[in-house]
Amino acid sequence: MEQSLARYIWTHTWKQQLWILAVVAMSMIPFYMSFNLPKLIVNGPIQGQGFETPGTTQPFLRVAFDLPVLGETVFFSGISLDREQTLFALSMVFLLLVIVNGLFKLYINTYKGRLGERMLRRIRFELVDLVLRFPPHQFKRVKSAEIATMVKDEVEPLGGFIGDAFVQPALLGGQALTAMLFIMLQNFWLGLVALVIVAIQLGIIPRMRRRLIELGRQRQLTARQLSGRVGEIVDGIGAIHNHDTSNYERADIAARLGRIFKIRYDLYQWKFLVKFINNFLAQVTPFLFYLIGGYLALQGRLDVGQLVAVIGAYKDLPGPMKDLIDWDQARQDVQVKYAQVVEQFSIDHIVDSRIQAVSPESVPALDAPIAAVNLSLVDDSGARLLEHVSVQIKPGEKVAVVGTAAGGAEVFAEAVARLIWPESGRIAIGGKDLLELPESVVGRRMAYASSDAFLAQGTLSDNLLYGLKHAPLTPTVYDGERATQRNWEVGEALKAGNPDFDLNSDWVDYAAAGSTGPDDILLVIRPVLEAVALSRDILDLGLRASVEPSRHPEIVDRIVELRQALRERVAAEGVSGLVVPFEPGAYNPQATVGENLLFGTATGPELADKALASNPYFLSVLKSAGLDEVLYNMGLEIAGNAIELFSDLPPDHPFFQQLAFMTADEIPGYTVLLQKLKGRSYATVSEQDRAQIIMLSFAYIEPRHRFGLLTDDLMARIVEARGRFHEGLPKELAGAIQRYDPMRFSTAASLMDNVLFGRIGHNQPDGPERIRAIVREILDELGLYDEVLGIGLEFNVGVGGRRLTGAQRQKLDLARALLKRADFLILNRPLSALDQRAQDQIVRNVLEEAKRDGRDPAIIWVLENPAMAQLFDRVIVFHGGELVEDGTHETLAAGNGIFKGLLS
Repeated sequence: MEQSLARYIWTHTWKQQLWILAVVAMSMIPFYMSFNLPKLIVNGPIQGQGFETPGTTQPFLRVAFDLPVLGETVFFSGISLDREQTLFALSMVFLLLVIVNGLFKLYINTYKGRLGERMLRRIRFELVDLVLRFPPHQFKRVKSAEIATMVKDEVEPLGGFIGDAFVQPALLGGQALTAMLFIMLQNFWLGLVALVIVAIQLGIIPRMRRRLIELGRQRQLTARQLSGRVGEIVDGIGAIHNHDTSNYERADIAARLGRIFKIRYDLYQWKFLVKFINNFLAQVTPFLFYLIGGYLALQGRLDVGQLVAVIGAYKDLPGPMKDLIDWDQARQDVQVKYAQVVEQFSIDHIVDSRIQAVSPESVPALDAPIAAVNLSLVDDSGARLLEHVSVQIKPGEKVAVVGTAAGGAEVFAEAVARLIWPESGRIAIGGKDLLELPESVVGRRMAYASSDAFLAQGTLSDNLLYGLKHAPLTPTVYDGERATQRNWEVGEALKAGNPDFDLNSDWVDYAAAGSTGPDDILLVIRPVLEAVALSRDILDLGLRASVEPSRHPEIVDRIVELRQALRERVAAEGVSGLVVPFEPGAYNPQATVGENLLFGTATGPELADKALASNPYFLSVLKSAGLDEVLYNMGLEIAGNAIELFSDLPPDHPFFQQLAFMTADEIPGYTVLLQKLKGRSYATVSEQDRAQIIMLSFAYIEPRHRFGLLTDDLMARIVEARGRFHEGLPKELAGAIQRYDPMRFSTAASLMDNVLFGRIGHNQPDGPERIRAIVREILDELGLYDEVLGIGLEFNVGVGGRRLTGAQRQKLDLARALLKRADFLILNRPLSALDQRAQDQIVRNVLEEAKRDGRDPAIIWVLENPAMAQLFDRVIVFHGGELVEDGTHETLAAGNGIFKGLLS
């Protein structure tokens, strides 16, 4: 990046700067006229100069110039006005000048603001562009939070200054010089006084502010370090809790905040001292004007109009001078910030921008071998990772890479994937150095997956297709107002040095994945997910999701068919009791009391969870049905039994997982509440305590909890109350619940609940898993498997994929690499979070999936289990940073080398 901020600004904005400087120069004309006009008003119509006799008139707007040779030339003789008319006309001109000067300021400030924001956008983009081009080793030396802080916060002041870089000194300096010139023309001595005070301000204040700049630099550095430290805490929160170091982290943060406080306190002290001196000097000048100017006016050497004009002109002088001093401080401050940012982003061996140039065209297959030639790798400390390795891997060859701990197998795979750059030697394809090949070639024809999977926040689909988003392939067609908006966005992007790529375009290279477009991409995705044993997990996520009818109309339309198919299947398998369906006129013993009362799914907060027990309408229904006191007594029984059975158990006891109506933390509170309510009648209990007790009964399921509290009569009364509840449901609650309907889809319930339309029997220990297996089979038979899989792919994985398990993240990363259908597939222990049996099965699946559609990619797989090397054409063995063995599985297993030792 350019080292000088001023040069950087001028290079990219010189045309705009010249224009706005010309506007500033033009604005000085009405600015000067606004100084002279008060003198004309005071001396003329107010004091009567030129109107000494009654009826005298003066020309208004007379335009005449004394030209050489020609003498006085009158262009416009003006309009004759009397004293009152002249006062009114001059006052209107003064008002007009105020408006004109205001419009000039509005235009200049708006223009420079847009210019500054455009340049801020350019700087931020260039910084992120540089981050994308950092050499791999650089990311081990910087903290992501610090880089993000620099891009987001530290360059923010630059945007405000860039617009002012050339305009502000020209505008403020022009205004100050105009005011000073006017004062000098009115009276030399008053002008000299103003000049001396201004010189003192310009000499002292900038020197004092150098300390402010240094303190500001220290504040910026410490704030950046604090940001990086907080980022470390967030990333390492697990280790902090595991090692009980949270108080150490608090001490560290407190110490850092103390340093920042000290710097900021010093900054405030010095800042307000400078402001005090500056304001004092600014106020001394009017004192001198009143004293000296008043004396000169008394002596007759200065008329009152001139004195008023001088004081009015000086009123506009301290503001520009103060702002000019502030501008100089801001200039030095942002130069320091800019220099620090440039220093952090000035990296050796930055990747050439041509390597990452966008290429929408398809890339031909790599049909040449990968060859490591005398390859040596070192880490940041200079320790040797690999030493003089030379090996060649042909297209289509299946190579197992094994090695001892820290033997070099993993770093070899990282080097082939360009994640580590060689210290010496090189890796080449077809004689071309791997580091010199464009990313459009390497990133499409080679794929890499490891145990350290990167997942961005977004859906499973977004992350799965991430490896196919190379260029905007299908442009979005805009019309009307949106087309105008898009044209404006493109224009602004180009003016700010940003690419005009349309993020709304379809970036997915469907052809590279073997599909024709978004409509059939699932046909390609499904076998890949099955190969890595992830399809079942994603299908379950889809079944647990709530479905938007407008996005998945087929599922909604066929929900009745699905329910019927499930009923027929469980009946055919002789397990009809596995699912107890909801029936409008019957009590479902496998559902909670609350579910049986509502017979629907709450869609709003009014009838959800704890609010149900205190809802006035719902309580009125219970009271009319005579259930309020019954459910209260049931709640007391539940609380008493739960406390008696579980109060002595530790909070992490597995029994609490079955206790749906009360958590371990709530047991002490209910113990106190029962003591409070002991011996009291229902009528004397407060509404809040009633609700807290009744709420326990809503979560009760007789077959699950077995307290013997539900009788046939009580269940019938609950069903009767259910009818009353829905018949009299007020309008304000109509949208708060979706009633169970065997012929309709419930948008408030999950897809699985819609398919079941009932509850799984609690007397079936493997019931949930068995039902899921049956539902999966039914979906496949009815042709809805891919539809539900697509719903599961809409699941948001969270920040860094943390809503997924470690095994699921690794499987997804491996699936993403497979989906690219690359010519070289580098897999660096991609399944370390899985058990050995699961790993072995997925290795077999992937090797088989890679051959689909007649493909034959080269596979370089760093294995966890050396025994799986028998599935590969060739085995290479690393030990101590050296390639020690290379051959077939049979040959190496029959020898007496390192590989045989790894097998034993």
